[in-house]
Amino acid sequence: MPNAAQFHHDLALLDWHLELGADEAISETPINRYELEKPAPKPKPAAAPQPAPTPNAAPAIFDSTPVAQACTSLDALRSALETFEHCPLKRGARNTVFCDGNPAARVMIIGEAPGREEDHEGRPFIGRAGQLLDRMFAAIGLSRHEGAPESALYITNVLPWRPPQNRDPKPEEIALMKPFLLRHIELAQPEFIVTMGNPSTKTLRDTTLGITKMHGQWGEVLGIPSIPLFHPAYLLRSPEKKRLAWADLLSLKARLETI
Repeated sequence: MPNAAQFHHDLALLDWHLELGADEAISETPINRYELEKPAPKPKPAAAPQPAPTPNAAPAIFDSTPVAQACTSLDALRSALETFEHCPLKRGARNTVFCDGNPAARVMIIGEAPGREEDHEGRPFIGRAGQLLDRMFAAIGLSRHEGAPESALYITNVLPWRPPQNRDPKPEEIALMKPFLLRHIELAQPEFIVTMGNPSTKTLRDTTLGITKMHGQWGEVLGIPSIPLFHPAYLLRSPEKKRLAWADLLSLKARLETI
């Protein structure tokens, strides 16, 4: 029987695999694919001549702006996303993760994309990173569970569907879904926007700088004051950055108290 140290070591390895998205078994026993017999190659039929490809041709991206702008309420925007079929990410997701919290909140938090737990539950920021996010904002008197707008939070993501294995969003995926995010902001009308981490900050602040340089630097998104913060998942991996994150939260608290 393994000792306690070995048990906790193995449990940590399992948690690490889950964070990477390895949450489903393919078979009960390992397969040595080098020992499998390779089938004899089938003769290939003569292929019809193909037109020469256009040099440097980029794949066309569906223009989702008219779809997003046609939505006149948050409910309509949610329905439009749930029926949107032009993003391949949706085919591999369990749920469309639209929002959580109070739509009337003064502060709107925008993250990157759903993770494993969020995909299962259909709500953003509910895993370990979400629990840390709740503690961070509770420290300055804000909560997604509050009914009063002055102490409430409203939360969404750049992408409403989980990328495979929790990989970073691709530029074409962000370009496709950005009109929905901008319309989400227009309909929610927050007083302040908090972008969590690199993808949301780069998407909404039109910058190539990373979050280590951008965190705490006030700017505007659609004319709304906006501040970037370290993503809670990053803080879980780099706890020494929590001191900087706390300073950024105090900056947000000060702005809330002056308006």
